Amino acid sequence: MTRNEKILFMGTPTMSAIVLEALILNGYNIVGVVAQQDKPVGRKKILEKVPTKIIAEKYNIPVFQPEKIRIDYEFAKILNPDLILTLAYGQIVPQGLLDIPRLGSLNLHGSLLPKFRGAAPMQYAIIEGEKETGMTLMQMIEKMDAGLMYAKKKVLISDEDTLATLTIKMTECAKELILETLPLYFQNKLKGEVQDEKLVTFCPTIKKEQEHLNLNLDVHTVVNWIRALNDNPGAYLFLGESKIKIWKAKILNNKVTASLGEIVGYDKNGFVIQGKNGQISLLELQKEGRNRMDFRSFVNGNQNLLGKILQ
Repeated sequence: MTRNEKILFMGTPTMSAIVLEALILNGYNIVGVVAQQDKPVGRKKILEKVPTKIIAEKYNIPVFQPEKIRIDYEFAKILNPDLILTLAYGQIVPQGLLDIPRLGSLNLHGSLLPKFRGAAPMQYAIIEGEKETGMTLMQMIEKMDAGLMYAKKKVLISDEDTLATLTIKMTECAKELILETLPLYFQNKLKGEVQDEKLVTFCPTIKKEQEHLNLNLDVHTVVNWIRALNDNPGAYLFLGESKIKIWKAKILNNKVTASLGEIVGYDKNGFVIQGKNGQISLLELQKEGRNRMDFRSFVNGNQNLLGKILQ
C-alpha cells in the first residue's frame, strides 16, 4: 500500500526512528524528517548521528536539524506537507509551523492524556507508581499537549519496569497505534475528544539536581525514582566525596533502626541502607569512572562500609 499524503515527521531518539521506519515500510509518503542536532558522544566526543537521521538517510529522505525550530522552519513551507507527525522531537514546535499542513499536525504523546502533559511522561508514570500508561494520538496546538485526543492505546507497567524497559513497550505501542489510526485520520473517521482540564497533571523535564536521590522521600518513591532514571541518566547518592550511581534497588522491609542513609548490612538481600520509612536494598551500583556492578562486586571492592552514610 502507498499513500499520497505528504508527511513531515519530527522526532529524534530510537523510539522515533522505529516508528518512522514502520511508517516508511507501510507505504507512507515521508517527505522530510526533522530531528535534533547530532551530538558528540563518549570521551572522544565523536559526533554521532541521531537515530531518526540514520533511518531517513537509509531511505533517501531529506533531514533537517535546525538549532531552533521556532525561528528556522522555512524548509517546511517548501516541502508543503499535508500532515506533520511528531514523536519525541525535543523542541517546542511553533504555531507558524503547525499551521502549514492542510490536514493539521499530530503528536504521539507518551501518556494517557490529560494525565502527564509535558516532557517526561514515562518517567513520571514510574515515579508516581502508576500501573498503566500508554500513548495518545493528539492534535498539536500552541498550548503544550492540550489539543484534541484522537486515539489511545494502553501499556501495563510492572513493578520491575525501568525507563529502559517501559520505553521498549511504549515504542511498540506507538507503532501499533499510528499504523492502526492514521488511515482513519486521513479518512476523517477519528473524532477528536476535548481534554478535561480538571484532570490535567504535568510532568516537566527532570532536572540534573533531581538525579540526586532524596532519601527523605517515602521508600517506594525513592525506588521509583531509581527505576525512572534507569538507564539514562541514572540516579545517584554520595558516599563521602564519591558519587555512586544506583541502577537497581528494591524495598527490603519497613524497619527504621538507623540514621537516614546509613549502611546497615550487605548479604544475600543486597547492599542495605536505611530509608525514611523502611530499608532499601541496592542491587546494582556504579562508582565514577567504573562499570556498573552488582552489589557483591561493589562490596568486595569497598571495605568497612557498615555504619557509613549514603546521602
